[in-house]
Amino acid sequence: MSTLTIHPEGWKPAKGYANGMVAEGRVLFVGGQIGWTADQVFEAKDFIGQMKQALQNIADVVHAAGGKVEDITRLTWYVTDKKEYVAHQGEVGRAYREVMGYHFPAMTMVVVSALVEDDAKVEIEATAVLPS
Repeated sequence: MSTLTIHPEGWKPAKGYANGMVAEGRVLFVGGQIGWTADQVFEAKDFIGQMKQALQNIADVVHAAGGKVEDITRLTWYVTDKKEYVAHQGEVGRAYREVMGYHFPAMTMVVVSALVEDDAKVEIEATAVLPS
């Protein structure tokens, strides 16, 4: 089954996320992914590069479980610098679409003072519902 986006009647359109998602199948919980490679190396030092790598890491885990990015129903983002995120919205959108396409699951963003890996600027965790 594919996912179904839920949008309450009368609400303004959500921009870049869904208010809710309905899905049925096997649930995959993807632990927080940061912007390092499979070798645990930060090739990108900037927010956009790390964000794109973190999303790619999530996509890789979903694919390894037999799913696709469209099966992702929720993303929770932890960012260390809100101003940097807001200042680069256009680049964020382009980098996001390169990995996720035009699939926008339910999302939450939390600003944190730091992440466990000192060089990390963003950490993203995901939930996906894979076909049974």
